[in-house]
Amino acid sequence: MKKIQKCCCYLLLAAVACGAGTTIANDNDSRRLIIDRDVDTFAVLPDGVRFPEGITANPMNGDIYVGTFDGGNQNKLLRYNRHGRLVASLNLGIAPLLGLEFDRANKKIYVTNVGDFVGSGSKIQRVAADLSGLQDVATIPGIGAPGPRTVGNPDGSSDTITFGSGARVPNAMVFDNDGNHLYVSDSFQGAIFRITNPEGCAPGCKVETISHDPLLATAGFPPFGANGLALSSDEKTLFIANTGDDRVLKLDLTKPSLSTDAVSIFAESINGADGIALDEHGRLWVAANQADEVVALNASGRIVAKLGEFRGIRRDGTPNGLLFPASLVIVDDEIFVTNLSIALTGAIGDEPEENVTRWSVSRMKMPRH
Repeated sequence: MKKIQKCCCYLLLAAVACGAGTTIANDNDSRRLIIDRDVDTFAVLPDGVRFPEGITANPMNGDIYVGTFDGGNQNKLLRYNRHGRLVASLNLGIAPLLGLEFDRANKKIYVTNVGDFVGSGSKIQRVAADLSGLQDVATIPGIGAPGPRTVGNPDGSSDTITFGSGARVPNAMVFDNDGNHLYVSDSFQGAIFRITNPEGCAPGCKVETISHDPLLATAGFPPFGANGLALSSDEKTLFIANTGDDRVLKLDLTKPSLSTDAVSIFAESINGADGIALDEHGRLWVAANQADEVVALNASGRIVAKLGEFRGIRRDGTPNGLLFPASLVIVDDEIFVTNLSIALTGAIGDEPEENVTRWSVSRMKMPRH
């Protein structure tokens, strides 16, 4: 079920004033936002291919790679050229795929394979940029859920959230600047893993747990905790989306692994925070999958831009605009977003995702800084 996001009056007025166009404001003026609701369709997935989730790009030629999250059906890794034409496709079996990450140094695509959902074991895999040479990199360890989390209430009382043991659900990935370390989030185990020298150690790379924190788990909706990842340019901070808690967290990488005070809250109330990416101006872009938009956060965690919206289902069965935007990647001055468009409730008629019959990837222009 979609959550309803509250809007301030000034935002509504700005949206009416600018229509579908763009309102540009100084990021230093905390009373205003950059608002642009225009969305283009970059690509429509082939017939029968559903639920695009992970996305990454080859920065050398602009190729866009998309993975599908279709439990029980054949999941695919798709390669599109810069103009949205499908040039290659690889069948990766019935295990759903989540995050994708491009290894610039070795021109390979890393994939999180959630095999625990189909009984085959969750792992990290990779293929060459031309989608040849599929190889297992590492098996995700089973460490269980983190300990309980105590949450304070306004009346001074508190509640304790206890998390289940959790399947192994590797979700997003990000490389450090030199490609020596690959960071991986686990949504159900509430963990951040690190693989050192993934190019040289595969197959059978060691997976190190660097954080296993209650803030990385969730009892919320959608039921995914640690999700999208982005690494600061100085490599001291790892930003982490927690989808079910509507938060973006930050992990202090200068502290020893498994430090109990290394994870803190960076931003609240991002409706279904999912995939994230940093731009060259230091803005953190977040796919808000339950608000059907992409937002940008400044260094203080304040929303300074909002892009995209859902405008209904087209006659060809594709979403008009954004519908459950899951993951994003920035290429030059454009943001590419997967429209997962998956219904999450058992009710009939309560979600527009039920009416989608063709799935798509959207494209939006980056607002000028």
